[in-house]
Amino acid sequence: MPKKKETLLEKAEEIAEELTDEVKEIGKKVVEGIKEAAEDLGIDKPKKKAVRKKDSNSGEKEDKLAKLKAKAEALAAGIETKDIDVSKEIKKEQKPGALAPIEDYLKSSIHLGTRAITPDMRPFVYKRRADSLAVFNTELLDDKLKEAGEFLAEYAPEDIVLVCKREAGAKAVEMFSEVTGIKAFVKTYPAGILTNPNLDTFMEKELLFICDPWTDKAALADAKRIKMPVMAICDTNNYTMNIDKIIPGNNKSAKSLGFIFYLLATIYVKKRKLDVKVPPISEWVENWDTLVPPK
Repeated sequence: MPKKKETLLEKAEEIAEELTDEVKEIGKKVVEGIKEAAEDLGIDKPKKKAVRKKDSNSGEKEDKLAKLKAKAEALAAGIETKDIDVSKEIKKEQKPGALAPIEDYLKSSIHLGTRAITPDMRPFVYKRRADSLAVFNTELLDDKLKEAGEFLAEYAPEDIVLVCKREAGAKAVEMFSEVTGIKAFVKTYPAGILTNPNLDTFMEKELLFICDPWTDKAALADAKRIKMPVMAICDTNNYTMNIDKIIPGNNKSAKSLGFIFYLLATIYVKKRKLDVKVPPISEWVENWDTLVPPK
C-alpha cells in the first residue's frame, strides 16, 4: 500500500476512534468519504512515480480532502469523554455464579481494549475511557469465557491445536498445554502443518484455537482452507471473519492472557474430568497477589 494512502487511512481511523456511539453513523460516513476521496486521487496505485506525480487537478482534490478531514476533526472535537472509575461503574453488572470476582477481572486487565473498535467487536464494548481506550463489558466477558470453556471441552485434547505467536502469551499457553495435554505452538507456527500431508510434521486436528486473529493469521488461513472450526481471543481492534467461537478480551497483555488461560484450563479439566490439578492463578500471572486493579 502506498505511503500516502496508508497515512490518509490511518488518519481517518484515528479520527473515527474518537467518535462515541451517538455520532457513530456520522463518523462512518465521514471515514467513507475520506476513503472515496483517496480512491478519486488514484493513490491506491502501487507505482511510486504515479503517487508523486501531480496532475492539473491536484489542488482541487487536496481541497476536497482537507474539507473532509476538517469535518471529521470538528465532529470528534465536539465529543465529550468522561473519566470513569471502571470498578464502580461495572461492579453492579456481575451476576451470581461468575467464574471469578469482578476484582480479578480488573486486576488482569482483561477488560481493557484498544483505541480502535471494529464493528465486529463493538457489541462487547461497555464504554470508552477518557484516554480513548475501549472498556469491555465484564459481564459479557464472563459469559463468553464460560461458553468458550464448554465449547473447548467438546473436543478431546488430541483433537485441538493451540497457536500463539505473541510473546506475551507464551508462558500461559505453555502452562495450558501442559495441564490439558493440548498441542500448542508458541511464537512460531510451522507453515503447512495442518494442510500439507507430505510434511513429516503434518497433523490432523478438529479445532484451531488462536490468541489473536491478526498475529496468528497464518494458522487462521490454514484452518479456513481446510474448513476447520476456529476459536479465538479477540480484542476490540480485531475482525472476526472465519472465527466460529469468539472470546472477547485483552489479547495483548501477559496478565490478561494468563487469566484467560487459567479460567479455560479450570473449565476444561472439570468438564473433561481430567486427573490433573490446575495451578493457582498466581502461577499463571506474575505478581498476581500484588496487582492493583486499574481505574
